[in-house]
Amino acid sequence: MQPFSLPEFYVPYPARLSPYLDIAREHSRTWARAMAMIEPPEGEPAIWTTADLDAHDYALLCAYTHPDVTAERLNLITDWYVWVFYFDDHFLELFKRTHDMAGARAYLDRLPAFMPVDGPITEEPTNAVERGLADLWTRTVPARSADWRARFVESTRALLDESLWELANINADRLSNPIEYIEMRRKVGGAPWSANLVEHAADAEVPAAVAATRPLRVLRDTFADAVHLRNDLFSYEREVLDEGELSNGVLVVERFLDLETQEAADAVNDLLTSRLHQFEHTALVEVPAVLDEHGIDPAGRAATLAYVKGLQDWQSGGHEWHLRSSRYMNREANPDALPDAAGVAGVAGALPLGIAALPGLPGLPGLPSLGTSAAQIIPSLLATTPQRLRRHANIPYRVVGPTRLPEFAMPFSTGQSPSLDTARRAIVRWADSMGMLDPVPGIWDEHKLIAFDFALCSAGIHPDASAAELDLTTGWLTWGTYGDDLYPVVFGRTGDLAGAKLSNERLRAFMPLDGPPTDVPVNALERGLADLWARTAGPMEPGARATFRRAVETMVDSWLWELANQVTNRIPDPVDYVEMRRATFGSDLTMSLCRLARAHAVPDAVFQARPMRSLENSAADYACLLNDVFSYQKEIQFEGEVHNGVLVVENFLDCGRERAVEIVGDLMTARIGQFQHIVAEELPALYDQLELDEDTRAALHGYVLELEHWLAGILRWHQGTHRYEEAELRYHPAAGRRPFGAPTGLGTATTDVRGLVAH
Repeated sequence: MQPFSLPEFYVPYPARLSPYLDIAREHSRTWARAMAMIEPPEGEPAIWTTADLDAHDYALLCAYTHPDVTAERLNLITDWYVWVFYFDDHFLELFKRTHDMAGARAYLDRLPAFMPVDGPITEEPTNAVERGLADLWTRTVPARSADWRARFVESTRALLDESLWELANINADRLSNPIEYIEMRRKVGGAPWSANLVEHAADAEVPAAVAATRPLRVLRDTFADAVHLRNDLFSYEREVLDEGELSNGVLVVERFLDLETQEAADAVNDLLTSRLHQFEHTALVEVPAVLDEHGIDPAGRAATLAYVKGLQDWQSGGHEWHLRSSRYMNREANPDALPDAAGVAGVAGALPLGIAALPGLPGLPGLPSLGTSAAQIIPSLLATTPQRLRRHANIPYRVVGPTRLPEFAMPFSTGQSPSLDTARRAIVRWADSMGMLDPVPGIWDEHKLIAFDFALCSAGIHPDASAAELDLTTGWLTWGTYGDDLYPVVFGRTGDLAGAKLSNERLRAFMPLDGPPTDVPVNALERGLADLWARTAGPMEPGARATFRRAVETMVDSWLWELANQVTNRIPDPVDYVEMRRATFGSDLTMSLCRLARAHAVPDAVFQARPMRSLENSAADYACLLNDVFSYQKEIQFEGEVHNGVLVVENFLDCGRERAVEIVGDLMTARIGQFQHIVAEELPALYDQLELDEDTRAALHGYVLELEHWLAGILRWHQGTHRYEEAELRYHPAAGRRPFGAPTGLGTATTDVRGLVAH
């Protein structure tokens, strides 16, 4: 008996098969033998037999996922997949089963030598993994640009190096939380690596100007998440029951939500579907816009279209392979007979369903192939339609009443700046002088600003701040919140996304990298930014100033994402929500200036290391979800919001508010527990691995302490502010009879000269 029945998968595009399947099968077998992956010499471990390789049938995977490539390129792509699956099993046998962390690190440290971005390989391979990587790298990189090579090296290193994260969890018998799992699975699962190979297979590189933009990043991440979650469903039996693996999405959801295995599998499939819906939304809405914005020429647009098409082919083809490979749980799937490869040779230019609708992109000749997999399309569309419709079915301004708060896990404490009362008075004068309290557009008045008490948040976050520093941190917090409340009122009600984009472009003029602002501020938001920028960024070095500006831009650009969802009444996909919430929350600002304050003592590479990024994301997610619980009634009942973590959980799991609040509370507890785990276990290991000196370790300890104050200070502020008592604020006599409109109360952003804090 299988541990659960496979769910109804969302498969909206027909799978197609390369006519060169048999050639690739024969070639991959010969290549694997030459690399000693099968029939290894004496002294090397026997990971696979020839029968194992044939049964896994990686040539079938690549013939399905890359149906339009030449025979020669299909051989190369198949060899890459033979290598990556062999690495996974090789690492399992040598290090995961033996729990040999030191040996694993030494093993992984050698592999980058066999994929130099520039120059020849200088090391001599000593095992099948090294031999295979050296051969593949030599055969692949001559055809690709330096930009592609750098991206491929990064994704390959992540796939290899983060295997240590899996091993560390196995050694500690530690199961990751759902947010951590999604993030880490992208690295160890290899799908971003596969996305790079899609470009190579199609011989169509995404233009460098847009490769790092949000739409292309979301395409890659949604592709990766869907590939990995599908694999988790098919591989649960082998990984969890046979190998004792902990890195499996079904197991993570099963334990975290306390579900039966079948229920957990269904929930994972719902998330897989949600990620594919997000992929489609991004491809159809966001990709054409970003190509227009960057002025990408027809050749670049065609390359981007080919990339999107390749990612779609991979999803459908990967699903078909999972139904057939002996590597996975598929005994009850009863797949149709394998289509005749010769019979599909004539559709090698076909477009997957839906992609022809991409505006602004040239089409390709041909029609979709309706092979045996086409029979899955209609049932999968019908099965997933309720989830798609539910995302747009939010009833704005419905009465929900007060929210019962969960018990908040908070292991940290903080002090309070003695300059609090002075800062409270100063921020009212400053906001008034900037025009934030003007009756038009009427976002705030003095009573509301006093009730919000942003100085209280700053005083807890920075308990040791001087009076001048506290004024500056409170100013940033006030400005960020004002902007976030302003955009829905001025642009959201009318759906004026073009006006919002123009506003963002004007804001950039008040963050000059060199010299004075290039324009004159004409409203409160611009005046506030110009003043804060001069006081904060003026003393910075040029490089630090550029980093700081990017952080501010990340936050203000995220307001456009919120507006786009608000206009279409679209509740975000859960993963997209968590990741974008960090931006709307101002977390990038927080981390940017805190890092800059320690730039003299801490190399940037340390802050970019995976444990540090995970630490920051854990803190940000705790604070974001904390705000969502406190602000639920204000946002749902009084503002008609769709950006609230409780609402996102309600919608995704189709559950009631009380259950959603409970789950959000559990996520908060898990994230702060992960924060503590990273501090106790992963950071010391990182320090030792990088051989950091005592001064650097002390600087990083101070950074961690600031994050702890940040978390404790934000909780204290939520417990003391009146910002979320919307009914009382809305009709308080001090406010007069004028309603306050429908500001979004997204959160706040604050900084000081040493670090930026956001909420």
